[in-house]
Amino acid sequence: MKIIIVTGCNGQLGRAVNDYYKNSTEYELVNTDTAEGFDNLDITDLEALDTFFDKVRPYAVINCAAFTNVDACETKEDIAFKVNAIGPRNLAIVSEKYGAKLVHISTDYVFEGNEPSPRKETDPTGPIGAYGRTKLAGENFVKSFSNHYFIIRTAWLYGDGKNFVRTMLGAAKTRDEVTVVADQIGSPTSAKELAKAIGVLVPTDNYGTFHGTCEGVCSWAEFTEEIYRLAGVKTVVKHITSDQYPSPTKRPAYSVLDNYMFRQTTDFEFADWKDAIREYLESEK
Repeated sequence: MKIIIVTGCNGQLGRAVNDYYKNSTEYELVNTDTAEGFDNLDITDLEALDTFFDKVRPYAVINCAAFTNVDACETKEDIAFKVNAIGPRNLAIVSEKYGAKLVHISTDYVFEGNEPSPRKETDPTGPIGAYGRTKLAGENFVKSFSNHYFIIRTAWLYGDGKNFVRTMLGAAKTRDEVTVVADQIGSPTSAKELAKAIGVLVPTDNYGTFHGTCEGVCSWAEFTEEIYRLAGVKTVVKHITSDQYPSPTKRPAYSVLDNYMFRQTTDFEFADWKDAIREYLESEK
């Protein structure tokens, strides 16, 4: 059996990855997280990583660990940098040392988000906040220290865990109307779809940077309306602008990623976001 280390295994993507590989006869997952009940692996500790990799001898590593609280990153950028940049750097170093492939998950926030067209993997980056800066630094470290990496940028991710979908469904239980931003555009992405994409890349030597999101675009308000329509919820969605929504963090206005490299180098196609959210909500029943 080929061993795959999964960092951040208790998060939405980590759980989806585990579900994807649960019946595998080729791969065995070694799950790590800072949460109780899992092997506690601090990716910011290079020496601890080296010891762990020497013991496990993985075929691949899927790095789902990250500091993803976008607002908190603004006031805790040093901590975010340690997790989002130093952590991937350390994983790249030890992965290369022990001959393991590294799958690193990144984000649409590495782009400025002011261009009204989907961003390709080769487009210039330009993060506008601390979260994007730290994640871009992590990408650059991975490229510097590993020759066997898959960087996958994703966006608007939801899965088994705290997420936008569950938050909006929860709000609908007590409110007749919700206000949702309508001028931020992106592609809601199922963690299940992203796990499938990871599974396509892992056995290959098709290294490089990829964009991985569900197909199609919408605003947060339109996403909410589709969630409510599918769930049979009557709560009204009031469209507002980003200026009307108080936030300490400036967010990309146009977060659509073009899955160009997946289309060019693989046969894998992400599901349309409407199909993916329908499947997700059916699985939640």
